[in-house]
Amino acid sequence: MNKKDFKTLDEQLQIFEKKGLTINNKDFAKEILLKENYFFLNGYRFIFMTKDIDKKFINGSTFEELYSMFCFDRNFRNILFKNLLIIENNIKSIISYKLSEKYGYKEKNYLKPSNFTQDRKNLRRVNDVINKMNRQIRVNAENHSATYHYIHNYGYIPLWVLVKVLSFGLINELYGILKPTDKQDIASIYNLNVEDMEIYLSLLANYRNLCAHEDIVFDHKTQKFINDTIYHERLNIKINELNEYTKGKRDIFALIIILKQMLDKDKFREMMNEINTTFEDFKHQVNSIKINKLYDYMGFVTNYMDIIDM
Repeated sequence: MNKKDFKTLDEQLQIFEKKGLTINNKDFAKEILLKENYFFLNGYRFIFMTKDIDKKFINGSTFEELYSMFCFDRNFRNILFKNLLIIENNIKSIISYKLSEKYGYKEKNYLKPSNFTQDRKNLRRVNDVINKMNRQIRVNAENHSATYHYIHNYGYIPLWVLVKVLSFGLINELYGILKPTDKQDIASIYNLNVEDMEIYLSLLANYRNLCAHEDIVFDHKTQKFINDTIYHERLNIKINELNEYTKGKRDIFALIIILKQMLDKDKFREMMNEINTTFEDFKHQVNSIKINKLYDYMGFVTNYMDIIDM
């Protein structure tokens, strides 16, 4: 097995140069590599590389452009993250309100197995989610100020407090074990059906975690596809030979379509304006590739801003 030895900053630059990347200012490049990490920066190389077997950088591509791609993704990720946190908080608030209203506000009431789906094939799943939530109650009862306050002053932790310490992933699992009527009640707030709501929550949790851990986001593809929407049709997204939309199904633009349906109008407009500015900045910083190549990587259509007023 080949091993990866430590490489000095100069050796890291030599690897880039051997692959055809132009480095105009080596002192600047070494400073960036020291602060940002060769491994992370190298993850953005593919958009600048040829498709032939040699996998060299496109003629004219520079280290500064590679760093611009890195910064673009960071800026884009930060825009997404703050809006995903809004959605996360909204979902937690809605679910906690609906379940507390119907089943009670003490954990001995809202965590009863009878409150959840009675489908026998999902009983193990129900017990697993309840156990995870009880574990969070035990872990956070003394360590989180809100849960500590309630457990010591009232002897219980209401769901609207507990959701504060639950991950988005666990909230996604919680929604998945609700009774069909409760699922629909929550989904209808967003004018969604249950199937779409389940898919959306799964993708939102996925992207939220990518953003939180500063993973590469711009070209991420999810395992699940979102269903066709009116936005695919209105934006005139191309259809392939299988009669499937070629963009906005499991890419970043699919996430944009989800946020269109789940963010407040003003928040969505603000987000899209920030995204547009980020694209414009990238266009002025990078010359070796066209902006349409970046759009294709992300699943964006050229008329993406039209979605704001649809």
